[in-house]
Amino acid sequence: IYIFFFISICFTFSVTVRHSLRYFYTTSSEIPAFPEFVDMGMVNDQVISHYDSITKRKVPKQSWMEPFFNQQYWDSTTENLRKVVWLCVCVCVFNVSIHISQDMYGCTWDDETGFTEGFHHIGCDGQDLLAFDVKTATWIASVPQALHSKMKWEMDLSSIESKKSYLTQDCIEWLKKYLDYGMTTLQRTVPPSVSLLQKTPSSPVTCHATGFYPSGVMVSWQKDGQEQHEDVENGETLPNDDGTFQRSTHLKVMPEEWKNNKYQCVVQVTGIKKDFIKVLTEFEIQTNWGDPAPNIIPIIGGVVALLLVVVVVVVVVGVVIWKMKSKKGVRSERPLSIIICRIHCHLRHYQL
Repeated sequence: IYIFFFISICFTFSVTVRHSLRYFYTTSSEIPAFPEFVDMGMVNDQVISHYDSITKRKVPKQSWMEPFFNQQYWDSTTENLRKVVWLCVCVCVFNVSIHISQDMYGCTWDDETGFTEGFHHIGCDGQDLLAFDVKTATWIASVPQALHSKMKWEMDLSSIESKKSYLTQDCIEWLKKYLDYGMTTLQRTVPPSVSLLQKTPSSPVTCHATGFYPSGVMVSWQKDGQEQHEDVENGETLPNDDGTFQRSTHLKVMPEEWKNNKYQCVVQVTGIKKDFIKVLTEFEIQTNWGDPAPNIIPIIGGVVALLLVVVVVVVVVGVVIWKMKSKKGVRSERPLSIIICRIHCHLRHYQL
């Protein structure tokens, strides 16, 4: 169950694309039928590689990778992962029996401005532990229990320099390679399908955008040409099973209000200059009451997608949990006790 944070699918909207390369390492305990260790690589939120402790095989997840990486390469990276004992494992002592360690590192690159950014975050059971500051080449401890590991790791200057070099140089080079190799897939743009949905006349009106790519999107409501923030609830960006994405934004508004004013949903997708606008009218609303006839295909498609793309959903669920705990300050009933073990070792970075 991956957390991060992130980030994961959080973007600053612009007409250019901030490309990303991220690696997710997850260890877990006492979760039935779930691997104890998972390694997943993602470019622009598309899963490109996967390894877990059940299959014990590193495999490509995109067809465009086949011409560039032969079987010998996959065998080699598989062997490397089999040798890896989770070197930065956290042992969490909560009042629950299930524990999840999360490690996420990678980089982003803006193809227009040239801006790059490297990052490495470590967490456990939804709690931030450590983050690497590339500018100062130091670890930032989020909890007192992680200070010992911070100091120990920072004593290994060669490892610190190696990490900084990877995050600021090697990672960017690999990201650009992947974008070049998978250009038709990773750098494509797909416009959204936009629908207005409502359960009952008194329910919020949902603006549902689906089928778009890349994942960077802004879905907003406007009233008489002015952006509406009050009574608006934004949903998460979620993956579809075909590699595209979906997002919903909900507006609480009474029928007499939107009938007497011009309400419209505006969808903007990163890399597409055109705005996609759906004006709120009785004709445009799809409902499960009265006319027009119900049409919940977009929602059903989203549910099916979430069931099929299990690994990606696990990541997104972790993101939501992390955000909720960060916002609400949720903590276990007993104090957090964390031990970062094997601190003389470090995660090695593999290209895939």
